[in-house]
Amino acid sequence: MKSGILIVNKEKNMTSRDVVNIACKKLNTRHIGHTGTLDPIATGVLVLGVNEGCKVIDLLTSTTKIYQAEVIVGMETDTLDITGHILKTYNIENLTKNVVENALRKFKGKYLQEVPKYSALHVNGKRLYEYARNQEEVTLPKREVEIFSIELLKEPIKEENYYTFSFHVHVSKGTYIRSLIRDIGNCLGYPCTMRNLVREKQGDFSLEDCVSIEDMDITKLRKIEDAFPNYEKIIIKKEEEQKIENGAILTLDTKEKYVLLFNTRKKLLALYERYQKDPSKMKPYRVFRRESSEEVK
Repeated sequence: MKSGILIVNKEKNMTSRDVVNIACKKLNTRHIGHTGTLDPIATGVLVLGVNEGCKVIDLLTSTTKIYQAEVIVGMETDTLDITGHILKTYNIENLTKNVVENALRKFKGKYLQEVPKYSALHVNGKRLYEYARNQEEVTLPKREVEIFSIELLKEPIKEENYYTFSFHVHVSKGTYIRSLIRDIGNCLGYPCTMRNLVREKQGDFSLEDCVSIEDMDITKLRKIEDAFPNYEKIIIKKEEEQKIENGAILTLDTKEKYVLLFNTRKKLLALYERYQKDPSKMKPYRVFRRESSEEVK
């Protein structure tokens, strides 16, 4: 059973789970997971772990992301995007490029962001969207996110009673672009709603690396190690392979937090991390089945 990473260009009007379900059928496996949910309205880079590739989903999810977002100024919806119910509208007479750029600049760096009520985050055993759909009160969590860069792409233009503009942003794990747009609106003094969103990059994978939904098949799988191009790679002697398969703690000649271990045939055996109880040693983070690590050429 082949394992690896599949980089997909998610289409609009489908959930990330929809993409996983299609991939399961096309690749004839039930063991596929996605790394970082994309809203149905969004398109772009969605990284899938296939079979043994599922073991590194948490690391892939934790990477930074780059988006291009389009905003409607003067509209408020319950979902913070145009798929939701309109709660309020405002007739805006004038919105200048300088005003928008000044607002965007204020978000560069770290800030405490409130999670959207229509999101899949668990609170007290339930997803937030379940509270929202049932009209139940719940305290929305706040968490620190970081905006590494943010810049205006298309300056504001008037469309009927609204203004629209688009921006480019590089963000940390856990950042909700819908929430960012809401917060930008609060800074502008007008409600803002997300109209379009494209994830251009997740970690080291960009739109140029993606395959379409139609073109997904087993030949498009990338090796698991391709997801970690900056991790140190160490070749293990043949007599050490059994220790790794058994999850042994090792002393390795490295100062890195994570390392990839390969056998002498350059097949991936495991991903090891620094051992907190004894930082001079490394412990297994994930050990891969030997047959799966040798299948993706």
